[in-house]
Amino acid sequence: MRPAQAGMFARSLAGHDKGKLFVIVRVEEPYVYLADGKNRLLEQPKKKKLMHVQLDYQQADISSDLEIRKALKAKEV
Repeated sequence: MRPAQAGMFARSLAGHDKGKLFVIVRVEEPYVYLADGKNRLLEQPKKKKLMHVQLDYQQADISSDLEIRKALKAKEV
């Protein structure tokens, strides 16, 4: 299993956002910071324990909220 890296997709496994797809913005073991470009922006990512997300090893560009939204939309199709 590869370690989590910024730019990877991650699906929430616990909490009120269970099942939602995010992009990892930053990794500080044992936490990851997640953004979806809409409710959770790059400036205010969601802090979540690594054990509560399922990693998807595909990478996304995380330079702006718009690009995160586009990547998530393409991934969900």
